[in-house]
Amino acid sequence: MIFNIACIASGILLAMATLDKWDGDKDYFKKAGNFLIPYNTAIGGVLLALGIIHIIQPGCLIYDIIAIAGGLLLLMDIVGKAPAIGSLLVKASNALLPFKVAIGLTLLVIGVTNLLGLHLLC
Repeated sequence: MIFNIACIASGILLAMATLDKWDGDKDYFKKAGNFLIPYNTAIGGVLLALGIIHIIQPGCLIYDIIAIAGGLLLLMDIVGKAPAIGSLLVKASNALLPFKVAIGLTLLVIGVTNLLGLHLLC
């Protein structure tokens, strides 16, 4: 359940600009994104940690890889401070940056469908 909520929250944060265009004048996604921005680091950390934990367990590898990518994107400012592997994580985050919106929309779909009990890619 926490994984699904983290997927939805990170999906809104990563794809906020595109989602804001889709909802027109209502600004639902912009308001939700502005509410979630202070929790950006916590959401990214939870998503990255759960993605790594779940990748070890058998299950849906695609969900876990997308969650790890989303976590890295949300933690771009923090990962550079990690000792020994900080530069590698920054390079990975920068390589994922062009796919930020696609990863965000995918995480949003994964979170919503998992909450509904549907597993589309597994």
